[in-house]
Amino acid sequence: MSRPVASADIFQAIADPTRRALLDRLRQGEQPVKQLAEPFALTLPAISQHLHILCEVSLVTQRRVGRQRFYRLNPEPLQEVADWLSRYEQFWPQKLDRLGTYLDELEDPPCADKP
Repeated sequence: MSRPVASADIFQAIADPTRRALLDRLRQGEQPVKQLAEPFALTLPAISQHLHILCEVSLVTQRRVGRQRFYRLNPEPLQEVADWLSRYEQFWPQKLDRLGTYLDELEDPPCADKP
């Protein structure tokens, strides 16, 4: 079975750390591509490719003003991700309790030499 293309699946689109970072930057508001690309060690065409994928899954919208492109976050499609995750929330407290117990045991390991 082949994997879905990132541009066809919101989960694949947000799996990439660069795209997640772009979404985080867009939380600050609409921005031109050059401004979005500043903190990344990527070319503008590479950033544009990532933005194109985010546009295809409707997480980002684009508008043109002259030759410049501005991008804006559209968070509504993330509801699909939130809905999927909510089905697994019931398991989190139990897993976190187990993790806490494990970490407590690492801090104070049982020792046969203790009185």
